[in-house]
Amino acid sequence: MSENNSSYISGKESRRITKFNRRVTKKLEKEREEAGKDPSRYTTKMRNPDNVVEFDNVCTYFFTDVGTVKAVDGVNFDIPKHATVGVVGESGCGKSVTSLSLMQLLQRPSGQTVGGEIRFNNGDGSALNIVNTPNSVMEKLRGSQISMIFQEPMTALNPVFRIGDQIDEVIRLHEPEMSEEQVRARTLEMLEMVGIANKEGVYRMYPHELSGGMRQRICIAIALACSPKLIIADEPTTALDVTIQAQILDLLQNLKDKLSSSIMLITHDLGVVAGMADYVVVMYAGRVVEKGTADEIFHHPSHPYTIGLMRSKPVVGQKVDQLYNIPGNVPNPVAMPDYCYFRDRCEMKCDRCARAYPPEIRISDTHVVSCYRYYEEGEVLGVPQSVDVTKL
Repeated sequence: MSENNSSYISGKESRRITKFNRRVTKKLEKEREEAGKDPSRYTTKMRNPDNVVEFDNVCTYFFTDVGTVKAVDGVNFDIPKHATVGVVGESGCGKSVTSLSLMQLLQRPSGQTVGGEIRFNNGDGSALNIVNTPNSVMEKLRGSQISMIFQEPMTALNPVFRIGDQIDEVIRLHEPEMSEEQVRARTLEMLEMVGIANKEGVYRMYPHELSGGMRQRICIAIALACSPKLIIADEPTTALDVTIQAQILDLLQNLKDKLSSSIMLITHDLGVVAGMADYVVVMYAGRVVEKGTADEIFHHPSHPYTIGLMRSKPVVGQKVDQLYNIPGNVPNPVAMPDYCYFRDRCEMKCDRCARAYPPEIRISDTHVVSCYRYYEEGEVLGVPQSVDVTKL
């Protein structure tokens, strides 16, 4: 490979990166272990007690063989109680990594949340900073307080265990005082709640005996078995056909209302977001570029990237020769520019865009956008802060 190629890494540079990664991840793991021993290091207070989760300048990086990938870099948004927040953006923009940071399911030690706070509301006036929370506490939270519906139900379910056993296990783990009969009764109740008519038969079946839609319903039953405060739905309808998608989304919405939970909905599908979300967060290259109510994002998109997303979706009854697509490519996540990440693809850029990364600008009570076009008319809130990994 030619040394002129930007992706070329010499043996010397590769060894330097490996040595650096080993030193930094070892230090971060040690700091995390120390923080977990002292409850005052991972207990905090919510900025707004009406939120169930607050992401405050969260930075999640991956220390890879080619350098540090800033997958999530200064993300700020809230998930209010009893609300659905849709997180949208193209593949690789950091949606799933944000949710995995909240669940502490990153592949450590290479994946680390190196900065910021993720505050989870305990409901008793206190909150947990998930970034420093020890695994022993997280094991009690996962499944009971925060649940995740994974993207692909066939890989999320264990193929060698019956459906009933897999749901029973979750209930048994978080409700140890329940008898075997009560656990089974709760499992059958959950199967009925997610719209499975033949609950007794499905209880004894294996995952391969069910259709994609049925398997996704089982994943939802597992996630909701302990009535969590927050449901993370990571593209829950990707593997399903359109009619089943509608059923699953209706089911999620009804169960959210029944359990008084909040939903963090991660998806590419703007139609799904329009139908379900109360608030929308638009991510690009690891950062939030726009956030607001669903009405504001869909009827008054402000960031050029959001406008491009809206233009690229097909419209019923409107015939076009070719759908709009945003020109250019996403910047290299190992070497992000020091100006607006979207500038090189933007059709609305101005001279100011070549300067520092734009701050978050509030253009209404609930609508925030990171774009210099609103610098004069909006309220400047602050700039997302990266973490200098060389100082870790």
